[in-house]
Order: sequence, then structure tokens, then C-alpha cells
Amino acid sequence: MVPGHFFSRELARRIRVHKIRRVHYEKFTMKKIDYINPENMAKPRGYSHAISVTGNHQTIYIGGQNAVDENGALIGKDSLKKQTEQVLTNIEKILEELDAKLENVVKFNIYLVPGQNPQDGFQVFQEKWGNNPNYPTTTVLFVAGLGNPDWLVEIDAMAIIPE
Repeated sequence: MVPGHFFSRELARRIRVHKIRRVHYEKFTMKKIDYINPENMAKPRGYSHAISVTGNHQTIYIGGQNAVDENGALIGKDSLKKQTEQVLTNIEKILEELDAKLENVVKFNIYLVPGQNPQDGFQVFQEKWGNNPNYPTTTVLFVAGLGNPDWLVEIDAMAIIPE
């Protein structure tokens, strides 16, 4: 017997069994994203109350993004609208890297410094989101400050990609 021969055969067998189980599991597993907006609650405008994800999927957690371009330069120093555009562009770039789109986002946390009108950022969001009726859940928080005093907004996100 060749040393390691048994382990190679056993490993190959385990891989075959795993693949068969995975194919069987994926074939019969429902993949579903439900947007939950109960009729007995105020109708949300531009967000969903909750989202339920079942089945096989990849979850992407996107850390807080700021209005910094690919060269490290701040975009829109005193403009929440321009900073939000850059932040969402950064999020889209991350999602593209993983073959996902903005519409795969199911949760946004938006952090604003005091004195900013959330409506300015929301307008940008609506333009980017388009006519998609499935809005992500969204939380907007006012914070004392961000990592750089010129940053007006920071956004983190969670996205789901069905496998």
C-alpha cells in the first residue's frame, strides 16, 4: 500500500458524497426573500419594515463607507447629497466585486452628523434605487461625529445573494 493512498481515496469519496449531498440539498431548498410590510402598520416609504431570507444564500456585510474616492480624496466636502452619491458608489463597487447589485442590499445603517437634513441623502438613494418596489430595511442615526470631521455621512450595509 502506498503511504497516503487510503487517505487520498477516502478524501475523494468524501468530496463526492459532499457534492451529492450539496446538489440534493440545493435542489430541494427554497431560496426566498420576503419583504415584510404588515397592512396594520404605517406604509413605509423608501424602506421595508423587515426582510426575511430563507434558503441557501451568500451574506455580504459591508463596513461603514465614507465619501472617499479611489484616490482617497473626499468628495463633496460640505454637501450631504454629493457625499451620499459617493458612498453609494463605493457600496456599488464592493457589490460588483461580488457579482451583486444595490438591489441585493437588505439592510442599510446610515450615520449622519448633526445639522444634516436626511432628505438630501434620501433623494440620492431614491435616484439610485429607481423603480424597484423592494426597499431594504433602513436605520438612520445621528451621531456626534465620524472618523474625519469633514465626513457628513457613513453607511454600512448587508446584502444577500441567493446561491
